[in-house]
Parts: sequence; structure tokens; C-alpha cells
Amino acid sequence: MTTGALMDGIYWLGTGLSTAAAGYACAALCAVLKSPRARSSSSGDNSIPHLLPVSVLKPLHGAEPRLYENLRDFCLQAHPDYELVLGVREPEDPAITVVRQLRTEFPRLVITLVVDPRIYGANLKVSNLMNMLPHARHDWLVLADSDISVPADYLVRVTGPLAEPDVGIVTCLYRGIAQHGIWASVGRLFIDDWFAPSVRLAHAFGSTRFAFGSTIALRRDTLQAIGGFEALRDTLADDFWLGELTRQLRLRTVLSDMVVGTDVSETHLPALWAHELRWLRTIRAIAPLGFAMSFVCFTSPMLLLGVVLAPGAWTAGLAVVGGCARILLNISQRPSSHAALPWYEVLLIPLRDGLSLLEWAAALTGWRVRWHGQVLHARGDGPASSS
Repeated sequence: MTTGALMDGIYWLGTGLSTAAAGYACAALCAVLKSPRARSSSSGDNSIPHLLPVSVLKPLHGAEPRLYENLRDFCLQAHPDYELVLGVREPEDPAITVVRQLRTEFPRLVITLVVDPRIYGANLKVSNLMNMLPHARHDWLVLADSDISVPADYLVRVTGPLAEPDVGIVTCLYRGIAQHGIWASVGRLFIDDWFAPSVRLAHAFGSTRFAFGSTIALRRDTLQAIGGFEALRDTLADDFWLGELTRQLRLRTVLSDMVVGTDVSETHLPALWAHELRWLRTIRAIAPLGFAMSFVCFTSPMLLLGVVLAPGAWTAGLAVVGGCARILLNISQRPSSHAALPWYEVLLIPLRDGLSLLEWAAALTGWRVRWHGQVLHARGDGPASSS
């Protein structure tokens, strides 16, 4: 290859990267702006028919930050008939203290605490759910992570679609709630500025190949039809595969207009890196082609690289367009309650995008992930023995 041909190749590579990065930023912004706005709890949709009693299953593990506040949200639901089934594996788990406090505070609400150490597979969360399910009295089930916050009409809205027999699961997106420090803010941007817009964009093109642990609502007969929680006991991405197995039954996945909050509490870069690397390697295992192309989603470094490789008016213009779209994407993802987010957050966008690109590259180097003290294989059926 001649020097001229090499330089032309580098130029077109830079142009392609700039075009792809700016194009993604603009498309993601459009998808977010066109997506249904989450209604406030005061808007109250009373038109949903056939609401049946609901059992909410929440696996717990340790004294997470804001555990009391997040569980209390589930004690204040407007749904007329529901119960909470909360499960831990160890009798010394500090989450038990919070559960007992809520039982005292809400004596009329059925709150069942399940303490059961039995393990059935590599995924300890699924083992917890398997231990909890026999204590659930109702046939409409809602599985929800322990670190999410919800409004009072949450249960009404996420269970309403279950009245339609062709619905397999109902799931909902989540926004990050940074707790303390700059790294928690950076972690929030991973969720709000990359993950959620990517889902919105995929959904705008007709994809429903997702399910999120923040919320999965389904009927008991649907769960039984896929083989119960037993079918998930050795999977890492149990939420995704729960949805995928229902889709294999030709049942619909519904993305609710409800957006819940999830706590981002990492205060140090190593903890944030480990958490997000687990997410990315899991995504790589689930959707390898989409993951391979997802580097264009990290707008800032891609636009910069495009300008460096192909300096000129075209790439400079794309950098301006893509950069503006990226900033607007950040602003559009802020809920009204977070209007007073720190002024410096926009300045975190290049750091966020650069860190995401590094994590993306690191995710290509192996399959090991750390989760609740376990080392698992993102693509395998059990604990990892090697990378």
C-alpha cells in the first residue's frame, strides 16, 4: 500500500467515525425527545381495567444505601390489593432490620420476610427468588431490584398491561440517582446518557428484545410456561433471559412509560469500573454484534478522533453538531426534579464518554465479572474458572 493510499484510508476512517458518532448522537436525541414522557404520580390513570392482586418480590442483600427509603416507596402504593415478599439468604443480613422497621410502620400491609439460605445454581439472586416464590399468594407478580425508587402509582401502571393475554412481561427503564461524589455522578451519566437513550433508540426501530431488573411484571402462568425461575438459575443476565424466554412463547414485551429511579452509590473509580464492566460484558454476551458497534455511541472521543484523523471543515462541522446533540441529550434526560443538578455536570460528559470507551475496550479482553462477591462468566453457565 502506498503512502497516499494509507493517508486516504486514514482520512476516510476519520470521516466515517465523525459521521457515525454525530449521527448516533442526533438519532438518540430524537428517540428520547419522541419517547412518551413519564407521567407524574398525580396524573393518575384510572382507566386501566381488571387490576388483580399483586405479589411484589424483592430480593435483598445487605444494608444498601437508602434501602429504607426505597422499600418504603413500595409500602405507599395506590394499588388496591398487593403484598410484599422480601427475601434474604442469611439470618444475619442487616436488611432484616429495615424490613422489621417497615412491618412496624405499616401493620396493615402484608410484608412477608423470607430467610432461606438454599442455593440452586450460580445466580444467587435467582436462588433467592426461588425461595421467595412459594410465599407469594397472588398470580400477578412484580420482580423489582432493591435499589429502585418509585411513585405511588407504580404498581397500577406496570401491572395494567398484564390484563392483555398476549403480554408476556412488562418492564421499565430507570434513571440514575447519584448519591455522593463525582464518581456517582459519572455513573449516573452511564445510565441516563448512554444506556437509556440506546434502549429508546432500539425501541423506536421496533426492538423489544430487552428486560430490566428494575422492574419485570408477569403472570404466574407465564413464569411456569418458561420453566419457572429454575430456567434462570445459572444465568448471569437473568432479567434479560426471563424476557427472552417469554418472547420465545410469542408473548409481547411491553416497555412501560414508567421510569423508576436507581441509586448510583459508587464513590471510587475502581468500584464504578467493576460495576460498569460487568454490565458491558453482559451486554457483549447477549448482543455481540450490537456491542461490537457500540463504540460509536461514545460521542466525545469519537468526534475528537475523527477530527484528528481527518482534519477539515466537514469533520469540524460534525463535531459541532454531534457535540451539541450530546449536550442536549444530557439535558433532555434530566427529570424536572433534578433541574438543579450540579453546574459542572456538562463538563463531565467528555470524561464519561472517554471512560465508557475504555470500559468498552476492556470488556473485549475477557468474560469474567464480579457480582456480590462471586466471580462469574458472562457467557457461561456458572462460576468462571478462567478468563
